[in-house]
Amino acid sequence: MVTDEGRHGDQGATLHAVSSAVLAVTRHLSVHEVLQVIVRAAAQLLDARYAALGVPDDEGSFAEFVVEGVSEEDWERIGPLPRQHGMLAAMLKGDAPKRLGDIRKEPEFEGWPVAHPVLKDFLGVPIRDGEDVLGIVFLANKRRPGGFTQDDEDLLTLFAAHAAIAMANARLYEHNRELTVVAERNRLARELHDAVAQKLFSLRLTARTASALAERDPVRTVQELQQVETLAAEALAELRAVIFELRPADLADGLVASLRKHVDVLDRAHESTVRLCADEAIVLPEEHEAVAFRITQEALYNALRHAKASTVQVRLRTEDERAVLEVSDDGAGFDASDTEPQGGLGLTSMRERAYSIGGELAIDAAPGEGTTVRLVVPL
Repeated sequence: MVTDEGRHGDQGATLHAVSSAVLAVTRHLSVHEVLQVIVRAAAQLLDARYAALGVPDDEGSFAEFVVEGVSEEDWERIGPLPRQHGMLAAMLKGDAPKRLGDIRKEPEFEGWPVAHPVLKDFLGVPIRDGEDVLGIVFLANKRRPGGFTQDDEDLLTLFAAHAAIAMANARLYEHNRELTVVAERNRLARELHDAVAQKLFSLRLTARTASALAERDPVRTVQELQQVETLAAEALAELRAVIFELRPADLADGLVASLRKHVDVLDRAHESTVRLCADEAIVLPEEHEAVAFRITQEALYNALRHAKASTVQVRLRTEDERAVLEVSDDGAGFDASDTEPQGGLGLTSMRERAYSIGGELAIDAAPGEGTTVRLVVPL
C-alpha cells in the first residue's frame, strides 16, 4: 500500500527533477545548446533510452534536429536529417501529445532509415509558444518495463512548456546579438569615416594647394608637402588601428599571453603608455577568454581613441573564485549614467558579451576623472 507520505515524497522528487531540468535549460543562451540540454534533460527526467527534438523549417525539413542516446557513428550511418513526413509530420500538425505502446504498429510509422535504432514505446509532445509550434520533443524505449504512462505524458508536457520559454528566450538573445554585431559594424564604419576619410580629404586639399604654389612660392610648397606627408602618416595609422580592431582574436596561447601581445602593440603604436598586470595562472574556458579579450580590446580602443588617455592600465586577477579584469585610464571620462556616450562607445555590446558568459560588467567613470571598465567572470 502506498502511503500519503510516500506519495508526497514521490511528488516532491518529481518536482525537484523537473526544477533541476528547467534550471539546466535556462543556464544556456545559444539556441543549439538549449536544444541539446532540453533533449538530454527530457531523457533523464523520464528515463528514456532515446530522445530527439526537431525544429521545423519552412521547406519540409528541420532547421535543427538534436538527439540523445545515439552515438556520432550511428548518427552518420542513419543518414541525412529526417523530413516532415509520417509520424513527425503528424506530430507537427497536431496539437496534442502522442503516447504509443509500440510505434512500429502505427500506420504513420514509415520511411525510417535501415540503420535507425529500433523504437518501441514512444512519447511525443509538441513544444508550443502560443499558437506556434517551435518543435517536437519525443522519447522512445523507456528503460523501466511498462512503457510510458499518463504521468510521464503530463510530466513531459509540463517540461515542454518551460522548454518553449527557454527556446524563445534563446532566439531573442541570438537576434539581439546579431543586432549588436550590426551596431559594431556601423560604429567601425563611422570611425573609418571620421578618422580616415576626413584626413584623406584634407590630404587631397593640401596636395592641390601645394601643386598650385609649386612655381610661385617654393618655400610654401615644401611646407604644404610636409603637411601632406604628416596627414598621410596619420591616415595610415588610423587605418591600421581600425584594421587591428577588426582582426579576429588569436587566443591559442591563452588569454594572458594574448593580452600581453595586444597591449605591447598598442603601447608601441600610441603615444599613451599602455601596461598589463596579470596573474599568469588564470585560465578560463575558451568562450570566456574570447569574450574577455574582446571586452578588453573595446575598452582599450575607447581609452586611446575617445578618452585621449595618457596612461592605460589592464589588470587581471582572481577574487573570491572569480576572474576580475579591469581596464583603467586617466582620460576625459564621461557620465557613467549615459549608456552610450559620445555617439556610442560600444558599452551595450560589452555588457551583452559579459552577460552571454554569465559575467558582470561595471563602468566607473566621471567627466575629467578617467574610466574603469570592470569585468567579473566565474572561474
